Amino acid sequence: MSETGNWKAAQARAAGFTQNWGKDEPGGAVIGFDANGIRFAESGGVESLSTLTPFTAESVVRYASVTKHAFCAMVLAHSDKIGLGDPLGQHLPELQAPLRDVTVGRALDMSGGLPDTRECLSLLGLSVYTETKAGPLLDFLARQTRLNYEAGTEISYSNTGYRLIEAALERQGVFFRDYVHRLGAQVQAVLDAPDVWNASVVGLVPGYWRDGERWQLSAAGLHISASGSMTGSGESLAKWLIGLLRGEGPFAGVLDQLSESRQLADGRPSGYGLGLRRTMLGKRSLIGHGGSHPGYKSYFLLDPVRKAGFAVVSNREDTNGYKIAIESMAALMDEALPRPSSTLRDGIYVTESGPWWIKVSGSTVTYLDADETVYEDEGSWVSSRSASSPMRLTMGDDAIVGEVGHAQRRFLPVGEHEVPASLSGVWNSSEGASFEIDNGSVIMGVGPVRHSMPLQALGSGRFLFTLKDGPWTKRVCLHLLAEDRLELVLARARMIEYRRAG
Repeated sequence: MSETGNWKAAQARAAGFTQNWGKDEPGGAVIGFDANGIRFAESGGVESLSTLTPFTAESVVRYASVTKHAFCAMVLAHSDKIGLGDPLGQHLPELQAPLRDVTVGRALDMSGGLPDTRECLSLLGLSVYTETKAGPLLDFLARQTRLNYEAGTEISYSNTGYRLIEAALERQGVFFRDYVHRLGAQVQAVLDAPDVWNASVVGLVPGYWRDGERWQLSAAGLHISASGSMTGSGESLAKWLIGLLRGEGPFAGVLDQLSESRQLADGRPSGYGLGLRRTMLGKRSLIGHGGSHPGYKSYFLLDPVRKAGFAVVSNREDTNGYKIAIESMAALMDEALPRPSSTLRDGIYVTESGPWWIKVSGSTVTYLDADETVYEDEGSWVSSRSASSPMRLTMGDDAIVGEVGHAQRRFLPVGEHEVPASLSGVWNSSEGASFEIDNGSVIMGVGPVRHSMPLQALGSGRFLFTLKDGPWTKRVCLHLLAEDRLELVLARARMIEYRRAG
């Protein structure tokens, strides 16, 4: 056993995951490392279902949101051009209140309430495959006049702050792709950051998702911002992270700055830093982040005290990178894993008013469409142990109470309700989108992509419907704000409004 832990045990645990990826299906790699270098690399599955070339630690994938900490490092390196305390409107004057008043720091640490661009597009009926470009997306955001919540009061994951700050820096001649190339080269990591899905990237392997019967090639149309644009291999990601752990040269002090505790407006620590989230394993405080693009999953987890970590990359939608990384780390440190809890009673619950709902199924709690595993906490409490989707809840006699996203919530069981006929009609948004409600169903789309989605009534003007879009299945809350005005709500976008036609 080395001073950083039991690498033999960690490698065996990682191999237990990669061995489940067969020679005729997509795969991935798990790399263990410390500040002295790479300790092991385990891989399984294939790079491509066309060539059946084995997946290795050198296979190039999309890191997705693992990109975030690297972009935040660039922001910190250009404090002469942009500051964490600057309001976004200082650099993007076209933004309207309240978006313009959100600070750069809150836009990066998930406390800004900025609606996620991709989920906004879903609520407007645009598919994951619909191509969008940077300029029109910025114009769209400049038209918005609502946040998901008041900045500094909650934590909710959103990519939009990164998109906006990247645009602000580009206006000053600072480009993320250049930064990634330059710093990657200093640690012998081959990294890139293309901003469109169809850009040519040397060695990039295809991503896959399973439709229930067979593997499908992944694709996406959204312009890729610095919230998730990096590409590279598992080995290159490990080399980059080793640079952060060593903290030398351009990496000096960067990891400490990125992982420094951030606070909500009332002073409470949030657990989400600048592109990094904190995770507890026993009494050890770990830092890391995950990434998800259609057909790609990634994750890394670091112990900044022992200077050890794991990187997980894959080209398959069903990879649970967090599970692989935390179990490998537990084996390395000989720590007990947190135990999932099923103490909350199964069912659908909703707050007395507003669009907030949860579904409990065993140890999985879905909040506004975002699934989280909950684990045993003190007494009768359960916790998601997630800094980006924090939950701490307990089962009362007639309600589930606690905090979600650091906001106090009280959820009541959903009773029997019907969809009223008065909801029927055509509903339009100011962005030109529309849908129809007829016979208790939401009808979206035109021609061969026109589809009907039954509504489930939750009471007090709240209804759920299921929207399927390629690899994604989304549970949308339709919340009636007035007789002729409603909003559609997902976990990351809670402000898209429609009005009744005529």
